[in-house]
Amino acid sequence: MFITKKHIPRRAFLRGAGVTLALPLLDSMIPAQTPLAKSGVQPPTRFTGIFVPHGGAPGYWVPEFGGPGEPKRAPGETKFKYPMIMEPLEPYRDHTVILSGMWSKSAEPPPGQTGADHWVAAAYLCADKPRKTTGADVYDGTTIDQIIANKIGQENLLPSIQFALEDPGANSSNCGEGYSCTYSNTISWSSPTQPIPMELDPQVVFERLFGSGGSDPKERAARRAQRRSILDSISESLPAFKKNLGPADQARLDEWETDIREIERRLDLAKKSTGEADANGFVAPAGVPESFDEHVKLHSDLQVLAYRGDITRVSTMLYARDLTARRYPESGVSAGFHGASHHAENPKNIELYSHINQYHVKCLAYLVDKMQKVKEADGKTLLDHALILYGTNMGDSNQHLHYDVPHVLVGGASGQLKGDRHIHFDTKTITTGNLLLSILDLYGIHQDSIGDSTGRLPGLV
Repeated sequence: MFITKKHIPRRAFLRGAGVTLALPLLDSMIPAQTPLAKSGVQPPTRFTGIFVPHGGAPGYWVPEFGGPGEPKRAPGETKFKYPMIMEPLEPYRDHTVILSGMWSKSAEPPPGQTGADHWVAAAYLCADKPRKTTGADVYDGTTIDQIIANKIGQENLLPSIQFALEDPGANSSNCGEGYSCTYSNTISWSSPTQPIPMELDPQVVFERLFGSGGSDPKERAARRAQRRSILDSISESLPAFKKNLGPADQARLDEWETDIREIERRLDLAKKSTGEADANGFVAPAGVPESFDEHVKLHSDLQVLAYRGDITRVSTMLYARDLTARRYPESGVSAGFHGASHHAENPKNIELYSHINQYHVKCLAYLVDKMQKVKEADGKTLLDHALILYGTNMGDSNQHLHYDVPHVLVGGASGQLKGDRHIHFDTKTITTGNLLLSILDLYGIHQDSIGDSTGRLPGLV
């Protein structure tokens, strides 16, 4: 540690024209000779919620053995085998808990009603059945990301941030079967009547992270037009600031600058998107990456930057909207997402669909790997101090079944969650509400219930 008589405040910023640059946690932000636990800068436990519609290919995502608590080992085995869809997470198995047998009861139509199957992504993080309406009187539940943000994010520049990978404006206000598009356009709700828009454009996210704080929007626009880096606005103050830091902190800031410039380079490439349909008929709005692969990686990198700079501690990401026909060339499958999910119980079709599912898990693994590589002040990684919930609200999507639903937890939750486990529950016995209630416990939020919960998730902690 570089020892000085004074330490830098944790929430120090460097400001320039149209720029407010948050800084990563530095050694110099910890008072000299002060134990980290007593410094007030102990790394927080971040939360990320990721939703993917259309379930998972049956037979390709559940480990061969496991159960409540510790996984059951086959004779002579020391580790359970990762199934094909989950294979991208195997390098991070010490931080991963696969949950099978979960019941997404909140995604089923209310008694006596029809529809809902494809219109209730909003239920994912609150376990509440949305009100059936196509009007402005939408009603669901407050989602756990917002409950967590209210607990740990109120002192951050952004209490939470929401990412989307498909244009919510592509559909009309009525998505079908009597349910508003609002229920499939966002997975974050600050109250039962207040959905939070998801941000599609990585450039807008970048400006929210580094170009806010009361600075002039015209200055930011001029900077973009001149293709100047946000770092150019602090070209004098940043070197002066670094001069008084120790070697380790200087190296951290050098890495921070490099990451920011690289994201700016990729954002500049994304601006060349025309907003026209690609060869498969999919339209990415002008300025948004046409490639899903680049889009999801940009959003993931922005998320990691936001966590490192403590700009936010809570995020959500909507990989796709229900009924999307989007194709994922990187998966090796030419069929559209929703169409492929209706595999007609044909073994060949199921196998093809599993490759789309595996590709989405690869995208998750990209984020996990980025978080694993970030070292925190206590010597642990960002992944150690995070919890990612990844899941869907269908089991077998061909039949629109909402039980035996894939869910995965990745991260150490600051030492509270043990990885390398597969926890299995019997069909239709444990609702996703129980999982959400248990996640809240990990953030010191102890509620009696949430949504359709009936108790805590057995064996999780």
